[in-house]
Amino acid sequence: MAVGQGLPAIINGAAITAQGISSALNLSANTVIKASQGRVAKVNVTTAGSAAGGIYDSATTGGAVAAKLVATIPNTVGTYTIDFPCKSGITYMVGTGQVVSVSYN
Repeated sequence: MAVGQGLPAIINGAAITAQGISSALNLSANTVIKASQGRVAKVNVTTAGSAAGGIYDSATTGGAVAAKLVATIPNTVGTYTIDFPCKSGITYMVGTGQVVSVSYN
């Protein structure tokens, strides 16, 4: 597998995890971040909102169901390290009023 297909990034022969090489910025609506295999590195909550959001292993927003939940992202401003592979895709479902940025491979 190549980088971006669920494996960590390799820099100078060392696996680098939790450091995404791509980003999806200022998400305020449910968003397919990547419609193929990848690795979620970090989620930065910039606006807390009134409900938690979530990262799903899904290539569509319609496929973001409880069985595919990777991580619940609290409605608290801050940076959350996820460092988790997604086989189908990476989708973020925002919480009410939440704004986030996601780094991924």
